[in-house]
Amino acid sequence: MAERRPYRSWIGRAALVAALAAGGAATASEPLDPVALKRLVHQDCGSCHGLTLKGGLGPDLRPQTIEHYDVDILKSVILDGIPDTAMPPWRPLMTEAEADWVARYLLNPEDTQ
Repeated sequence: MAERRPYRSWIGRAALVAALAAGGAATASEPLDPVALKRLVHQDCGSCHGLTLKGGLGPDLRPQTIEHYDVDILKSVILDGIPDTAMPPWRPLMTEAEADWVARYLLNPEDTQ
């Protein structure tokens, strides 16, 4: 019998609702919306990583705890998720530019406009 993973179903539905509410991912030609991306980080990412990003179902994402990662690694995790964990791939819901912004924001929130 297949192993059930109810959290994946919940995460998938939450991601779909977030995408529909945001109108889908921006196209490559649309400018980034830092306010919307910051909200996405604190609400959507925060639903697993804690609203203050101190950790929850997912690990702590505060700059001091992830500073050993570079932007490209974080961007890859955001876009492609982590297999066999609750971290879903966001590639269907955001552009690479948006994932890059999120990774930079996580590493240094003060410098991201």
